[in-house]
Amino acid sequence: MEDFDPRIIGFCCNWCAYAGADLAGISRIQYPPNLRMIRVMCSGAIDPEHILNALSMGADGVFIGGCHPGDCHYMAGNYKIRRKVALIKRLLSQMGLEPQRVRLEWVSAAEGQRFAQVVTDFIEEVKELGPNPLKGKGVRREETKARNRARLHMRRV
Repeated sequence: MEDFDPRIIGFCCNWCAYAGADLAGISRIQYPPNLRMIRVMCSGAIDPEHILNALSMGADGVFIGGCHPGDCHYMAGNYKIRRKVALIKRLLSQMGLEPQRVRLEWVSAAEGQRFAQVVTDFIEEVKELGPNPLKGKGVRREETKARNRARLHMRRV
């Protein structure tokens, strides 16, 4: 699997993990460019459907970065995402997908080095798993494109 270059979608909390990623960049700490990050206000606000959609659309893995337990700016968001991720992992197992394709990590704004390390470790783990078996199999991509085209058409009318 040396040729395999995984695509990772990352959902990162604005206050901690995203700031940790920013610190890694400012500090010029190297980590693989495979991660495409989406900033969310709180990791607890991530809908499990977003994680499943990312995988069904062909992402090889989903990384979620949140505040350390007890440090959430919204009180309990990190506890909520921990329960959601546990549920998603059980669901993935039942679907025949490896639960290791989803990783939840706690990263503070001051942990740029840690952010780079956990992302690098996750990408290596996904490389070992190989490509997402759902990649290229679903009709979802075409359905999504058709829906988006219809929405654009409705706005023009």
